[in-house]
Amino acid sequence: MKDTRLQPIKLDAYKPLREVVSETLRQAIQDGVLQPGERLMEIPLAEELGVSRTPIREAIRKLELEGFVVMIPRRGTYVANISLKDITQVFEIRSALEELAAGLAAERITEEEIEELERMLVEISDHIESKDMDRIVDADIKFHEVLYKASRNDRLAEIVHNLREQIIRFRSVSMNQPGRLAKTWEEHRQLVEAIGAHNALQARKIARIHMEHSEQALLTGMENRETAHDVEASLQL
Repeated sequence: MKDTRLQPIKLDAYKPLREVVSETLRQAIQDGVLQPGERLMEIPLAEELGVSRTPIREAIRKLELEGFVVMIPRRGTYVANISLKDITQVFEIRSALEELAAGLAAERITEEEIEELERMLVEISDHIESKDMDRIVDADIKFHEVLYKASRNDRLAEIVHNLREQIIRFRSVSMNQPGRLAKTWEEHRQLVEAIGAHNALQARKIARIHMEHSEQALLTGMENRETAHDVEASLQL
């Protein structure tokens, strides 16, 4: 594991231990504390987090279903690598679901939720101005959660959330592309405008375009990162 170690679990009276462990390991993968290809061993993880092996085992099974880890027979459990093909497939599914969520939200959103989305646009703009990437990411996640809630379809919200989680570890790669933050904010603004006007057709169109641009930015960022890695490796030969 990296030098940055996992911290002991702080028990949450409102959540089962397996959920707290799952959230901790998922966050560690997203933050790069647990790296793609790294082996996950129950005993060391249990010792680091200060829990027994049972919630570790349950959490790993949950993370496997979510696509964060892979279990290889007779070899062990590893943090999942994700390829450009994987990202493309995730976006194919997510794009269709984001369109659906935006269309439903346009039909079902309340005035209070429209006002909340408008406030969040201001908040995101402020964070972009101050170049606070962590707050930008957090606000962006909350923005989409309000939109999913407004769709009034809990199953849809859950599925889209899981798809977002699978690639959220690469969020900085996408958002650091030149001009992407400003373009994302403008797409969000147009989406709120369409949803506020209860124009489902326009909302679906904007959601689709937003996903296309998000995918393009992420793929470009990952390709650039791979190129930089290859150049660095060649210089070390």
